[in-house]
Amino acid sequence: MPILFLDFDGVLHPEHCHESKHFCCLSILEDALRHVPECRVVITSTWRLEKSYEALVQKFSPDVATVIEGVTPRYRDLTCVPNTLVGYEREAECHAWLWANNLPHCNWVALDDRSWLYRPFCKSLFLIDGRTGLTQASGSQLASRLRSLL
Repeated sequence: MPILFLDFDGVLHPEHCHESKHFCCLSILEDALRHVPECRVVITSTWRLEKSYEALVQKFSPDVATVIEGVTPRYRDLTCVPNTLVGYEREAECHAWLWANNLPHCNWVALDDRSWLYRPFCKSLFLIDGRTGLTQASGSQLASRLRSLL
């Protein structure tokens, strides 16, 4: 089962958009996930630091909400960050979640608009243009990428 580590700002809506536009790209993500029902989702967004897990899950359609496995730990709370991941906060959080859930060798994709939170050339990063968020084209590419991990 592939894991999708999911950011919100710049992915599910354009970065710095008005609150009324929040989650305007969510249906594109949900369509992509429906094409790969084996995929599980873990939230990496900073929203996880301000909102309850329940409030985050309520943003999603009921069928997609069932595949959300949790949220990543905070970087500052990690006690053992490998030297290769120091400074790459989001990638370190993803790895910490995988290890904590006994899935260190699981295939995963990080859907994010901030490349600097991951090591250069990170093969698991699916980079989105934060000015637009997820588009129909990138949603189709994401579904293909997730299917390729099966």
